[in-house]
Amino acid sequence: MKTIVIGAGSDLGVHIDGASLGPTQLMNDLKGFYQGETLLFEQDEEIIKSRNLSDRRKNEFEVEKFNTQLYNAVIEKEESEYFPIVIGGDHSVSIPSALASMKNYEQIGIIWIAAHPDYNTFESTVTGNIHGLSLAAITGYKCNELRYYHEGPTVPTSRCVVIGARNIDEAEKDNIKYSGITVFTTQDIKERGVKAIMDEAFKIAGFKNNGVHISFDLDVMDPEVAPGVSVPELDGLNEDDAMDLNSEIMKHIEEVVSYDLIEYNPLRDMNRKTEQIAINLIAQVLKYAEDKGKYKTITY
Repeated sequence: MKTIVIGAGSDLGVHIDGASLGPTQLMNDLKGFYQGETLLFEQDEEIIKSRNLSDRRKNEFEVEKFNTQLYNAVIEKEESEYFPIVIGGDHSVSIPSALASMKNYEQIGIIWIAAHPDYNTFESTVTGNIHGLSLAAITGYKCNELRYYHEGPTVPTSRCVVIGARNIDEAEKDNIKYSGITVFTTQDIKERGVKAIMDEAFKIAGFKNNGVHISFDLDVMDPEVAPGVSVPELDGLNEDDAMDLNSEIMKHIEEVVSYDLIEYNPLRDMNRKTEQIAINLIAQVLKYAEDKGKYKTITY
């Protein structure tokens, strides 16, 4: 199993600028220790990006165009037996990343590590930021316009786990309430511990599936620890908890078919704190992914 790092340099899914620059910076850092294959998609500089919070369909066409390219690239690489690590970019780039794995592996679960469940729709969104609709689009809950490029089933909600949520819009709560998605809050992690939460998450996401897609949003951490994200939320995890979450994921690496690290925004970082944590997380994934020529997809 070969590894490929794919940069997805788009911040079209959020009104804040800067996440589009994250992949280039992190991939430059990786050159010091990663000699494997890379691929970089960058946002078209000629796009006039909408930042209007009253626009519920901000940059919809542009997001769809960017994500179509990314989707096709991930599909192609997975078909060639690569393990893709997608570096974002805002969380809208996880839509094609996850759906590409669903297309190739036919039946997967998803573990969504983030401060926000991203289960809004065009009707319920408060900001119009498409990165807040990502998980809804992946699971087939409305948002058809965000996955026109995808032919095939969406990820079942019963196999979706959100970890680290602590800011959920009121209308979004209604969307989630009867969805079948499992949500563990930051408080759940603090009370039960990282290992217990991750063990349960993999039991849910991996049940009778051919693999699990991981989407790790850096905003799961507290902004005191990781300020370099577009939409920070107070009362997040510390660095040790974030690394422990990733370590628990690596214990299940044979089940993991694809991995995203999302939302690094260098324009908002301080003293490169978030950048260093992001590199440590990616390095950890690369070590385990590349150690396993023994990598096998779990099939039940």
